[in-house]
Amino acid sequence: MGSVARWMMAALLLVAGLALAQDAPRGPLGLEPGEFRWHPEIAPSGPVVLVVSLDQQRAYVYRNGIVIGVSTISSGKPGKDTPTGVFTILQKNKDHKSNLYNNAPMPYMQRLTWDGIALHGGALPGYPASHGCVRLPHPFAAKLFGITRNGDTVVVTDARAAPTNLVYPAVLAPVSASGAPLAIPEAGGPGYSWDDAPAPAGQVGIVVSLADQRVYVLRGGVPVGEAPLELGPGAADFHGTTLFVMGEGSSARASMLDPERPGHRWTAYPILDDPRPAADGSVAAGQVPLDLLEQPSLPVRLPEGFSQRLYAALVPGTTVLVTDLPALRPLDDEQEPQPVLESDG
Repeated sequence: MGSVARWMMAALLLVAGLALAQDAPRGPLGLEPGEFRWHPEIAPSGPVVLVVSLDQQRAYVYRNGIVIGVSTISSGKPGKDTPTGVFTILQKNKDHKSNLYNNAPMPYMQRLTWDGIALHGGALPGYPASHGCVRLPHPFAAKLFGITRNGDTVVVTDARAAPTNLVYPAVLAPVSASGAPLAIPEAGGPGYSWDDAPAPAGQVGIVVSLADQRVYVLRGGVPVGEAPLELGPGAADFHGTTLFVMGEGSSARASMLDPERPGHRWTAYPILDDPRPAADGSVAAGQVPLDLLEQPSLPVRLPEGFSQRLYAALVPGTTVLVTDLPALRPLDDEQEPQPVLESDG
């Protein structure tokens, strides 16, 4: 977990909630050429990091440290290979045309190197076919173009990933906004941590992983807190992935995070309803109360000190992604992906 390569591999493990709610759930490898999934509401603001997997011909978009999109791609063909590395977006041009290849259109171009490597909209035949650029579906290229800035990080990796690692995908970004590996602790352990020093200000995003039995707090894309989650009997009725967004004002009852202070108002947005029925068949999959995070009978518990810190960090617009998927997925020891090299592009 400590090496850059292992964190790059973690980027290939995407939350299954990015499948459209009306579709049968499919992981990122189930997308057909030209398909993509886009849920910017999961993290409405914060630093953007793009991770491109050449092996899987997929691009993964993280904002504020949490995945918001996945797309099929077409990278460089043999002999014109897309270089691996940690790049920054050097230039953006919505209507760019190639200087090297007969003035070919490269819509929504985002330049990674000055010698011709870029992200842009283009044809996706289902295999590497470009002259080195990373082609994206045109609608996805436009959406990505709309949220990035010059200087944002793009990680390109050819690390090998066994398909079995994608059965239970993960949610959190593997790298910081600068492309450095994030020091997110593994799930487990009795204690909790909270350190505001790395990110004293910025957009807060929270991931509640029922699979990990852990809560992760990110601010500005940087992990600032994590704690164990004690699950009550009712937690077994929760299936799938649901986004909660904090609204304005207070509720009539006390907060379960800090009983001395008023509760908050939340709105729930199911991202994916898990098709599996509840264990007893009595609760529809994905069906959760809108006040899940503030009801006294909440089927989860957090350490008291962590709860109070978390309460203090909440502001209107804060997002909480509650999922029955793992937030992190470490590699097996025997898997050694190729390292991602620093690039001077």
